[in-house]
Parts: sequence; C-alpha cells; structure tokens
Amino acid sequence: MAHRDRVNSRKHDADADATSPAYGDGMNETPALGTHVVIVGAGMVAHRFVESLLSRAGDEWRITLIGEEGRHPYDRVGLTGFFAGVSPEDLELERAVLDDERVRFLRGEAVTRIDRAARRVTTRSGTSVAYDRLVLATGSYAARLSVDGFGLEGCFVYRTLDDVEKLEQFVERRSAELGRPLVGTVIGGGLLGLEAAGALQGLDVDCTVVQSSDRLMSAQLDLPAGNALRRLIESRGITVKTEAVTTRLDPDRSGQVTGLEFRDGTYARTDVVVFTVGVRPRDELARGAGLDVHPRGGVLIDAGCQTSDPRVLAIGEVANFDGMCVGLVAPGYAMAEVAATRLLGGEASFPGYDLSTKLKLSGVDVASFGDAFAETPGALDVTYADPVAGVYKKLVLSDDAKTLLGGILVGDASAYGSLRPLVGGALGGDPAAYLMPEGGVAAPTGDLPDEALVCSCNSVTAGAIRHAVHEEGCTDVAAIKSCTKAGAACGSCVMMVKKIVGTELAKSGAALSNAICEHFDMSRRQLFDAVRVSGLTTFSAVIERFGTGRGCDICKPALASILSTLVRGHVLEGENATLQDTNDHVMANLQKDGSYSVVPRIPGGEITPEGLLVIGQVAKDFGLYTKITGGQRIDMFGARLEQLPEIWKQLVDAGFESGHAYGKSLRTVKSCVGSTWCRYGVQDSVGMAVQLELRYRGLRSPHKIKLGVSGCARECAEARGKDVGVIATEAGWNMYVGGNGGFTPRHAVLLAEGLSDDELLTAIDRFLMYYIFTADRLQRTAPWFEDLDGGIEGLRDVIFEDGLGICADLDAAMAAHLDSYEDEWKATLEDPEKLRRFASFVNAPSTPDPSLAYTAERGQPRPATEDERADSRVLIAGTTLEVRR
Repeated sequence: MAHRDRVNSRKHDADADATSPAYGDGMNETPALGTHVVIVGAGMVAHRFVESLLSRAGDEWRITLIGEEGRHPYDRVGLTGFFAGVSPEDLELERAVLDDERVRFLRGEAVTRIDRAARRVTTRSGTSVAYDRLVLATGSYAARLSVDGFGLEGCFVYRTLDDVEKLEQFVERRSAELGRPLVGTVIGGGLLGLEAAGALQGLDVDCTVVQSSDRLMSAQLDLPAGNALRRLIESRGITVKTEAVTTRLDPDRSGQVTGLEFRDGTYARTDVVVFTVGVRPRDELARGAGLDVHPRGGVLIDAGCQTSDPRVLAIGEVANFDGMCVGLVAPGYAMAEVAATRLLGGEASFPGYDLSTKLKLSGVDVASFGDAFAETPGALDVTYADPVAGVYKKLVLSDDAKTLLGGILVGDASAYGSLRPLVGGALGGDPAAYLMPEGGVAAPTGDLPDEALVCSCNSVTAGAIRHAVHEEGCTDVAAIKSCTKAGAACGSCVMMVKKIVGTELAKSGAALSNAICEHFDMSRRQLFDAVRVSGLTTFSAVIERFGTGRGCDICKPALASILSTLVRGHVLEGENATLQDTNDHVMANLQKDGSYSVVPRIPGGEITPEGLLVIGQVAKDFGLYTKITGGQRIDMFGARLEQLPEIWKQLVDAGFESGHAYGKSLRTVKSCVGSTWCRYGVQDSVGMAVQLELRYRGLRSPHKIKLGVSGCARECAEARGKDVGVIATEAGWNMYVGGNGGFTPRHAVLLAEGLSDDELLTAIDRFLMYYIFTADRLQRTAPWFEDLDGGIEGLRDVIFEDGLGICADLDAAMAAHLDSYEDEWKATLEDPEKLRRFASFVNAPSTPDPSLAYTAERGQPRPATEDERADSRVLIAGTTLEVRR
C-alpha cells in the first residue's frame, strides 16, 4: 500500500503542475547519461522489459513507466478467463516488479508527443518527462472493419479488460431486456476470434463465427487442418460461416444492432457483434516524432530493437522487424530481453519471429509451429488423419526427412510440447512416433539438447530448466516457473517442463511429484479422496479449496470424471458441463467430416427383430451409414448436430439407451451365444453379458472400459483381451482382469475361479470401483494393474479379503451408481435447456450444413474426405498416415 501511495502522490504532483520542471530536470538525484529509461506503454511486453532490466541493472538506473490504461499490467493472453470467473486482479502481472524503488509508474496517462531533440515526452495531462533512453511499447489496437453501422450499440472489439467488462455488462443487460438469451456474431475466425466465441458461449450467447477466408485460423492452418478445426468448433455448438464478407450492420430504431448483411446478399440476425479482424500497431507517436515507420505500419527496428533514432527503442507489437509486426506475446518478450541487454551494454539480437501458437479454448486442441505451410524448398509433409476421432496432424520435414521444420496439430496437440523445441533440429525418430496416438509407435525418449527452446514465450531452454533443477533446487513446475519463467505465459510448454524436471530428478535419485497438473498438488487418487471426503460438488469449489489458479485441460476433464462418480449428476448439468471433453459436450462422437455417430446400447449384442427394424428405419430416414462393430453394436454415422435429438427421440421411444460411445466409461460387454445355442457352451454367457452391461452402463472411469463373457474355454468372445474378462467353466465363472486391446494388447490375468453369479458381480463391482478410486488420469486398467502394490495377490487381498478395509466403501459406491443411473439422452430430450446445444444454425436449426457432401460407399452414404485426394497413403490400424512431397 505504501508503494501505491507513493506512486499516486508523484503522479498527482506531476498532473497538478504541468509547468513544473520535467521529471529528470533540475533534480539532485538526476543520474548519469543512459540511466533514465522512459517506457511508453504498460502492457505485458513493457512489464517484461522492466523486469529484465531491473534484474541486472544497478541502483543508478531509474525507470518511468507510462501506461494509458488505469490498471496495473495484466495478462492479456488470459483475457478470456475473465468470462470463467477470473477477476482482473487474478490477471495482474507480478506487482513486485513495479514496487521497486527505481520505478515510477504513471497509470492512466497517454503520451501525446515525443520531442526527440529535447529528449522528453509529454502526456495528455501536460506532464513532461525527460529521458535518456526511450522505449516504445505501445502495442497495437483492434482493427475495425470498414462496414456501415460499425458504431451501433452492441458492437465490440476484444482487446482489453475494459472491452471484455463492457461486453459482459452489455450481454447481461440486453438479455434481461429481451427476456431471452442473445444471438451473437464474432467477425474474424483467427485465434482471438475463436476465444471470443468461447467467451460469448460462456455468457449463454448463441454464437456464430464469420470468417472471410475459406478456413478458420488461416494464418496458422492449412485447409485440411482448418476443416478439422471447424468440426471441433461446431461440436461445441458454435456455428462457423466461412468465405463470408460482412458489408453492413443493420440497426433497430434505438440504434441497437439487429443483423448483418454479407457480400453474397445473405442476412443473419444478431444481438451482439464482436470484431476480431486483426490488430494494427499503435505507431502514431513514432510517426509524429519522425521515426522511420513501415508503409504497412509499425516502427522499424534492427536486430537490437533500435529505431532510426539511436536513443529510441521499440519492442512488442508496435515494432516492425523484417517487414512484419506480429501480435503474439512470445516475440515481444524476446524483444524485451534484447532491448534490456543492449541498454546494459551487452550483445543480443532478436532472432526473428516464432509464430508458434496454441489455441486456448477448452475442449479444442489446436497448435501450429515452425514452417507449418511447408514453404521451405523440398519440404516433406507427413500427415496423419484419424477418421474416428477427427484428428489431423502434420509434420513438415526437410528434404532428407531428418530435420523438423514445423507442424500442425488439430484434435490432439499433446505432442506440441515435445515437437516445438525440436524445430530446426533432428527429429530423432520415426515421424509416426509423434503423430500416432499414445500406445502406437513408441516415440523417441532421448533428452532434448540443452539449447532446445522449451518455452518460446520466455526464451527458456532445456538447459536452463536442468540448471534450475540441479543448481537452484527446483523440484516441480511451480518452482521452475518462479525461477525461469518457463510456462508462466501461455502454458503450452508445461507438460514438457514437467517431463524434463521429472527426468532430471530421477537422475539424481530424488522423489518425483505425482501432481495431476500445476493447479492441483496431488495425484488423481489423492484428489479423488479429497473430493469424496470433503463432499464438494463443483469444480470451482474444489479448486478453491484444494488447488490454485483457474484449472486447465488436464485437471478439468479429470475432475469431471471424479465428480461424475461421486456426485452422479447429468453430464450436461450446471457448472460441471463446461468441464467435459469435446464428445461429451454433445453426447456423440465427432467424426472427421463434422458429422456425428449415433450408437445405441445393445446389451450383450442381444437385439429383437423389432429393434433391428427401428435402427434400420432411423438410418434410412436420416441417410446414415451403418456398421456392426467389434463390440456387437450397430453404429450409425453421418448425423448432423441438429439431427441428434430427432434421432435419439425415435431410438428412446423404441426402448434404446445411449451406448456411451463418447465417454470415458463402460463401452460394451461382448459375448458369444453361450449355452443358449452353442453345443459347447456351459453357461449362459449372453444372459451374464446383458446383466453386466445393464449394471455398469454409464459408469464413468479414468479411461474407457470393456468387458467380455465367453460361454466356454473356446473363448469366442475374446474375454481375455478386455478390462474384465469372464469365462464359463463347469464349476462356475473364471474372472480375468487387466486386459486391454488397442495398440498395446495385453492378456488379462486370472483373478478368481469358480465364482457364482453373485460372487462374480461382487468381485467385478469392487475391481471397477477400486480402479476408479485409485487410477491415474487416462490410465487404463492394464498399466494400473501393473502399478498395484502386491500385484495379483495384493488385488485378491483387497477384493476378497478386504485387506485395505475399503470393501464396504466400494460396495456403497457401486450401489449409489446403480440407484442414480439415468439414460443421458432420455434426460436430455426432456430438458429444453439442454436441447439448446443441438442447433447448428440459430435462425434455421433444421437447415442442413451446406458444407457436408455425401457420396456412395459400398451402397451406403459416406462423407467425402480430403484423404481421397492425397498423393499416397498407408493404412495403419484403421487410420491414415499420409506422406506427400
């Protein structure tokens, strides 16, 4: 508080007497030449510059920071978090930097003139401040479209805290006036536009993103990646309109925006419009001062961040280097470090722009890095596409296929932290190892070289992180952040930082942290117990008591799974609906063409002729592709988002339930025909499979689980390849556990023999609940079982002898699941609020998506794919790995 009073007092004195001597003139403490630095602009880059300079400068240096906003510098990258309950104070950057006695901070002051001859700046209030060196960090402003009606009420930009506060206030007020949720439009489908769309959706606004080009994030993604991103965005209930140019905004009589007109003559109704069509450098001060400015905007700088005046530097978005101004924080931070080093007499050069980006929108995983468009002569594309999960990945390699040049990741960006530091260096292994899903081809495990850049935002190398571990005593990500700033900005490198820390600690013999992520200093098992004991029911309550920060894409879905077990609410109910993964948001599996699959539950594969007719009629009515799966179900592909309620109404009316093909939960219980029909069968495997599937349907877990029941030792149901396998014998049921299919098939291990029906159910109940209580995030039963203390004997002791004294808890948890089960789709059809998620177009919810085109495939409808036009492809486990030159 003392510092704040001091700053305000000094600022007040300067404001009160604009004719007083300029700061630095005629004062006893005036330092020697080169030690008083004035910074115009108080954003993230300016804050970083101050921090960097002060950390190395002596007491003779003084800094005056002049900021136009009446706020402390804040995290503009995390601006969207404001709509998730993050306060402006939470977004503030470290205050201690500006508490330094060498710093004066004039907030709410706009510099209006630079007098280079007199070396002073003048603010709007008349305050005059002399400088020895001047740093321009004025950033950029949100670009405006040249359209009629831009100034109507309900039009916003998305740039500052003031912007988002006004947007939130408007939405709350206007929706109350109209008595309904608003219809919103975001003009611009880049990174910021998609974040703005997510923010509007968080305010309960039906949102459409309008993009003038043929794809979203066109500056970072190629066409296939843009199409994949479109499907992900639309799966969240956000409509996307591409190749659409807005020409006019239409008002009502009060001057409130009510609609948009497009170049092709079409019209869309809207209540609120957010413009995110790019940024323009705020270079008007530099122009007025006669500094060299690029024709397209931005103060021209050299590699040392020096302008055409040797006493003036420029950093961040206002600076134009090599003909470019870039609206990303990482290059700005790099410039800040270079400028500070140069002022202190050191040698440093700005290396150029790192354009790597990662979309910060929950449930949408997108990243782009390096030469993503393969513009390097002779570059190779290695592309992976998963037709089931809707994943698109591309690596760009040098012509000898050894050097990584760049890449694009959509739908699964988990490899971003590992790949981005390798750009410009040897990939170190088969590209497929980085593109295939976990458990596919083993990725190289070699350490990153010390010079590899792990955190591009703060220019932190792998070597610097290793030094922090061994020399500074850092043992977790939080300590690394504090020491090196790695992971402190956008956070995309946190997983790689954690991996390096873990590896280095293991080398030294130290204990490794099993924290689920940086926001919870506990494992999933510990978090599960904490939530169970505390009785908390929402993410916000849990993170407030047991965690820190706002959460992330790691802890949110994990906690959603935990709460589904302990609280057992509907997956789309209340606050917890926002925690779900992409597929859970609409209770259907997103396919790569933007459509969805519909998978009704068919317990044990047993279905009546009437049921078959209903499924056939639904598929015929809606033009769906049908396929019998390996799990004895019938999948229907090609459903549009708005069709899902109609389809499920017919299925629910016929007695079908959700098959939970979209969730981390029980998928199927496979069976043979057993003693009912087979002459070798010794038990009713179908009856037991039906009983098990109905018992465990909807049971959320750390990963998907599958069961199998075979009627005899011939094993026609392949039960030993399942998480729980049951095989009939003359003496009863044999129970096997810990088998998994997929890329790393493992046979299940025999847990017990000769069980009765009741004994089998009890054993499976306890096994599944013990797994759900104690497994790590996304850990399947096979690796979980391998990590258990005591192995199979220890597991038998827990389940049959109550060795841990928890059997009563496990039994009670399963009983609670059985008592609370409801079919998610049936409940959704009965709730108009939940049904609002399933509208592709607000004005015409039943209108087909014109971008979906279907062609015949073996007599059935099938979406056309980009892969059909590929130069070459190799099928790998039902997915496509494509290599193009």
